[in-house]
Amino acid sequence: MRIIIVDDEALARGVVREYLAEHADVDIVAECANGFEAVKAISELAPDLVFLDIQMPKLDGFEVAELSAGKARFIFATAFDQYAIKAFEFHALDYLLKPFSQQRFDQALAHARASIGQAGPQADGAVAAVVAMAREAAARKVPLARLLIRDGAKVHVIACDKIAYIEAQDDYVQIHSEGRSYLKNQSLSELEGQLEAARFLRIHRSYVVNIDFVERIEQATRDSHVALLADGGRLPISRSGYQKIRSAML
Repeated sequence: MRIIIVDDEALARGVVREYLAEHADVDIVAECANGFEAVKAISELAPDLVFLDIQMPKLDGFEVAELSAGKARFIFATAFDQYAIKAFEFHALDYLLKPFSQQRFDQALAHARASIGQAGPQADGAVAAVVAMAREAAARKVPLARLLIRDGAKVHVIACDKIAYIEAQDDYVQIHSEGRSYLKNQSLSELEGQLEAARFLRIHRSYVVNIDFVERIEQATRDSHVALLADGGRLPISRSGYQKIRSAML
């Protein structure tokens, strides 16, 4: 089994390396100290499994998992239990809470061996116990602070407070920020649910707008309105959207 270890702390990488040394059937193909290194290594080396820290500089573990979706399976390793629910939303094979023992590590690795190559993520007793723990400790859902957009070999990191509006484009969304547009493979409804509800409003079936960028609302026809943005853009507003944006801007 080809494995990558990702953690910004050398000591933590050393612990995983030491525990893996007890298993003759694994090959550590890379160690990474930050998220950008991890995305590059996963793309180039195609590992079977990644031991992935969550809190890291540049890109966190969830952002690495998002950008590397379908290219590897993940076991998250962190000192914070509040991320467990989100980890399993990324189909994590397991969730190791630091400091973890060799026994707990071996259990997670055994589960990974059993799951890799199967059609979907499996849940054994150990994982079910972690999920139960996570549900008890789960923190409130925090809106996204930034979006990651993969563009070939590049990764664009867009601060959400810099996004003016988002437009549905078939199976994609087009994100407009600081005079540039970016395509992301995601539905508008899904992305809307991840953003700050008080700031980002669905004003039309095809548009979500950041109300901080709306200068005013104008009547376009007898029965329709448009939102005028600070950069001169004009976005259509549906009847239900009009009520939402009008209330938000009062």
